[in-house]
Amino acid sequence: MLVVNRFRVPDDDERFRADLQRAHEALAARPGYVTGRIGRNVDDPSLWVLTTTWEHVGAYRRALSSYEVKMEAVPVLSRALDEPSAYEPVDPGTVLNTGVPRSLG
Repeated sequence: MLVVNRFRVPDDDERFRADLQRAHEALAARPGYVTGRIGRNVDDPSLWVLTTTWEHVGAYRRALSSYEVKMEAVPVLSRALDEPSAYEPVDPGTVLNTGVPRSLG
């Protein structure tokens, strides 16, 4: 599972960079984390991104509910642009998720 969090940071980017690094470290310490990176847009330096890859959606959701992530990462993640952030891998032959609400039944 791929998670893409984008941020608009018009000023104080050094402080944001440090906060985002701590958030990434907190997420990286959780079970199911595979890899991740922090980036900044080359054309618009106020646009930042944190991408992380997880073994599965459950690992990511459990990571978000951990105490350490709530303390270190959630305050930063709450500044992300309001857009969907969780993506499923699309490899050849992959059966894709359907748009059915998971809370039914």
